[in-house]
Amino acid sequence: MKSQIREEPKILAAAERQMQIWARTDEIASRAIRMQQGRRIVDRIRPYIAFSREEGTGGSEIAQAVGEQLGWEVLDRELLDRVAKRFHLSRPMLQIVDETHSNWVHDVLGTWMDRQVIPTEKYVVHLACVVLGAAHHGSLVLVGRGAQFLLPREKGLAVRLVAPLTYRVGQIMQRENLSRVEAERLICQRDDGRREFVLRYFRRDIDDPHLYDLTVNVERIGIAGAAEMVIRALHIKE
Repeated sequence: MKSQIREEPKILAAAERQMQIWARTDEIASRAIRMQQGRRIVDRIRPYIAFSREEGTGGSEIAQAVGEQLGWEVLDRELLDRVAKRFHLSRPMLQIVDETHSNWVHDVLGTWMDRQVIPTEKYVVHLACVVLGAAHHGSLVLVGRGAQFLLPREKGLAVRLVAPLTYRVGQIMQRENLSRVEAERLICQRDDGRREFVLRYFRRDIDDPHLYDLTVNVERIGIAGAAEMVIRALHIKE
């Protein structure tokens, strides 16, 4: 026990140093662009729609509906598959450091315990490379993971999906077959994870309405109505 107490300050100090290093890394997109072997990839980015969503608002369903109507590729969970394939990483491992599971303790200590685990900061850089590369090849509908901060703002439409908590709880209870308490806990966990992820790596408040071109209350107009509104906003912006 005494040995453990003596070692704890060292662990905390190492964790604090690593956090300070990552806190200074606020140019994730720029770093990713430099990793693209100096190509002028930003100049050739295609139009995109980037969704940010509260848990339980049907973000994936709305994105799929928009993608189908526009004929654009939809990247939601598929982003993790691309990152895993391109950088030869474990898909289950990436889920640990994905946007809803941002955990600095695991980031700092994880590599000491398991060399299969990468720090979240490296994951975000890999993610940025994949997003930039995909946006270079075609128009995209992107869901979450701070995609709008990785791409030129003037090239895309940033959308925030929201709904009252009671509505979202009902959706999660039905979709995940959970009790009300479990659904509320899940929503809180995922919303907090996304909020911390965006704040930590992009220095933005995910709830700031000024970050978005359009905010949609899904409870009011439903999945189909939200998809139609997004497409209309895209055409207006174009």
